[in-house]
Amino acid sequence: MTKADEAYVLLAEMIETGRLEPGAFHTEAGLVEELGLGRTPLREAVQRLDRDHLVRIRPGRGIEIPSNSVEEQLRRLEVRRVTEALAVALACERATVAELAGIQALAEELEGIQELETYVGVVRGTHRMLCAAAHNEYLADAMTPLQGLSRRFWMAHILDGAREVTAGKELHLQLLRAILARDVEAAREASIQLNDYLVQFALGVATRNARLGSAGFAR
Repeated sequence: MTKADEAYVLLAEMIETGRLEPGAFHTEAGLVEELGLGRTPLREAVQRLDRDHLVRIRPGRGIEIPSNSVEEQLRRLEVRRVTEALAVALACERATVAELAGIQALAEELEGIQELETYVGVVRGTHRMLCAAAHNEYLADAMTPLQGLSRRFWMAHILDGAREVTAGKELHLQLLRAILARDVEAAREASIQLNDYLVQFALGVATRNARLGSAGFAR
């Protein structure tokens, strides 16, 4: 992994977890100082983050962390729905013995998880393994930002962490087990069910926001 790759991963995770807040602006010099990164690796990472829609470079204003709206999440999930279904099908067909062993280890780790932070870390690893097992770098390039931004939205709007971890864990386990069995149809179905869960979660956020807005207006 290059220094630019390390900078990309660090910044992507900071965006995903909300440490870099939606709507905030940062300067290149400020990020270099805050994170202790070299200017060239940071610049390369920011350019890649901009291509992946994780930041927006605003000439004369700085580096903007994009908003995190329900509407944007639903548009992301429209694309993720079809790309992830393709990725899991390819993973069923192409995963190597070593990759299947990694997927098995992730499934075993996932089974015992209850804490939100640990769960998110394993899901992040699951997404990376899925991209690798599909053996299509173009698909991986499309999926990686979609998955990261989807996780960002989910983490930003959780009200009951234990309930959401339980629901998400079972859906991810179905997906991983289908890949381990090299069952393409089951893997696709599990992928769609996971996407449906994320869509319903986003719609729930929209409903909650509307109620809060109405309550504020009534006052």
